Amino acid sequence: MMEQKKTNKEYLEQVHLHPLFSGAPAAEFGALMEACSLQSFSKNQRILYSQSPRDGLLLILEGLTEVYVSFSKTKEKTQEVLEVLEKGEVIGLSSLADFLGEPAAEENNYTVEVRAIEESVCLYIPYHVMEKVWHREEVRDFVMRHVAVRLRDIYASLAEQVHLAQKWGESDPFIQRVQDVMNAPPLMVEEKESIQHTAEKMVDQQASSIVVVNEKQRLQGIITEKDLVQRVIAADRQTGTAGDIMSSSPFTISRRAYYYEAMSSFLMNGIKHLPVVNEDSNSQVVGMITLSDLLKKQNRGKFDVLREIEASSSESLSEVKFAIYEVLGHLIDDGIPILHIMKVVTNLYDRLIRHCTELALEEVKEELGAPPCRFAFFLMGSGGRHEQFMMTDQDHFLVYEEPEKEEDRQANDAYFKKLGEQIVYWLETAGYKRCDGNMMASAPGWRGTIDHWEDRIRTWGLRATNENILLGQNFLAFRWIYGSEQVRDEFVTGVSRQLGKSKIFLRRAAELEKNVPVPVLDHPIRALFRVKKEGMDIKKQALFPFHHSLQILSAEHGILGETPEEMIEHLKDKRVLDEPFADELLYAYEVVLHIRVTQSWSRYKLEEENSSEVSFRQMKSRDKEALIQALKAIRSLQTKAVAAFGMA
Repeated sequence: MMEQKKTNKEYLEQVHLHPLFSGAPAAEFGALMEACSLQSFSKNQRILYSQSPRDGLLLILEGLTEVYVSFSKTKEKTQEVLEVLEKGEVIGLSSLADFLGEPAAEENNYTVEVRAIEESVCLYIPYHVMEKVWHREEVRDFVMRHVAVRLRDIYASLAEQVHLAQKWGESDPFIQRVQDVMNAPPLMVEEKESIQHTAEKMVDQQASSIVVVNEKQRLQGIITEKDLVQRVIAADRQTGTAGDIMSSSPFTISRRAYYYEAMSSFLMNGIKHLPVVNEDSNSQVVGMITLSDLLKKQNRGKFDVLREIEASSSESLSEVKFAIYEVLGHLIDDGIPILHIMKVVTNLYDRLIRHCTELALEEVKEELGAPPCRFAFFLMGSGGRHEQFMMTDQDHFLVYEEPEKEEDRQANDAYFKKLGEQIVYWLETAGYKRCDGNMMASAPGWRGTIDHWEDRIRTWGLRATNENILLGQNFLAFRWIYGSEQVRDEFVTGVSRQLGKSKIFLRRAAELEKNVPVPVLDHPIRALFRVKKEGMDIKKQALFPFHHSLQILSAEHGILGETPEEMIEHLKDKRVLDEPFADELLYAYEVVLHIRVTQSWSRYKLEEENSSEVSFRQMKSRDKEALIQALKAIRSLQTKAVAAFGMA
């Protein structure tokens, strides 16, 4: 049994507000409560066994519980969790049939078990108490809704478990939840505690991190071994509190998130520790999960690529590509959602590109010294859109500050010419082929000061040829990846300012979209075969129109340097897109990207030449129907972009 966190009076006040009892007058409520009882359970204590008599309900007042089925598999005992129940929910609804007088199909049927997964308090409500409140409509309505929601969730969970077990097998770690692998309870310290006490606590528990909370036990920050080294030992700090040295507002993850979501969070955010929080509260910490925990548990070697990237040199750089491809292949085979795959894999490529940029910078420093001014390095194309799944050609550019003295301009230009050439060299060594159109930082047109870039955009507007519009569209897919954030921000401001002056550029881009409409497949795919339409170029006829239209709309509203998902979210915030249409676009993007990635990956495995042509004959009926809907949504986006310039 556990020590209750509230008094009995406080719990009873909470019960009186619950729909089961809120309609009872005070005297009647007191009489009902005399027949009920408060029960407390410690973490992992079983609340109901499979053969426990079901003669009442349990209303959860504090904590979390889980409903599970326990069974024997070989010589080991195995448990399958069906659902997690929280404060305000009811345990025992599966026995309502007994309460309602429905006979059981079997005399000694096995039922589920329930246990507390953290300290919990429940109110036991015997069935004879339920009989006394059953006449109230609000009670029956609550029970009916509760049962309906639980039935829906159980079926969804069951379907998910069957699907995953069928596809991956029950032991695959990628279908585990974070709560299955986290360390609990988390090691915590209040922010006012001394640094010495904090360090001693970490040493005593052999912990590599500790969560910092306030007096209400709400998350404030995190302290890792690295923080202690950098902020205490290296800084020769003798005094202070945990709050002084913590990293505030740390990344967190829900206890109900999947294993792969935790792994991708580590990869995308460059961290090694994740506080685990309750689903309904980002400040209530219930556990801790570390990158090393996940790597130890899954034993598939997928993510050794991180170490391979950081340690790669001129001799080993070309091998990193195949390590990233291995990660990509596993994620595709495991059926991870495509946008999630793109985030994980693009993050790995980002790490590789930053590593190549640093190698280039080191070489230039040896010859010409430190950079003469601040600079920023940007990606374009698929890398800029967070869409890179296999190595493509190079698409990037350099931006640097205006020189303080005009006589320094030539020297600055020479420095960044050399840096651009070295970046291209190292990326080529890593496996990125040179861009056929020479859209790389080594080319004069793709590096320069912010003024240079504003002049270039002005030129695209004044000479709005199809070639310049396509160059501009590729440019608008830019994303900052390395260098000065201040230069990045000044650059984005300058681009936005110049686009505002050169409206003709966006107008001509919209006109080009109008002249090349997205094909809309209005009829079932089988009807297309009769007119011998057997496929399409998914990149040119779907992805490019999607990106171009989205970029035109976003640039028109000052949204630059963002991924497609971020653009859609910002356009929704600005009320350019309503929520239903924004959801349609995200769905369309997922569908088209999924087709593009999976078919390209299949060709790669078969050692066939890569192509963005997709064959309708090789697609499942479900995918064909999804593509029809996706193309309609992209066509609508294209129409919206054109209409923004009065050309509907």
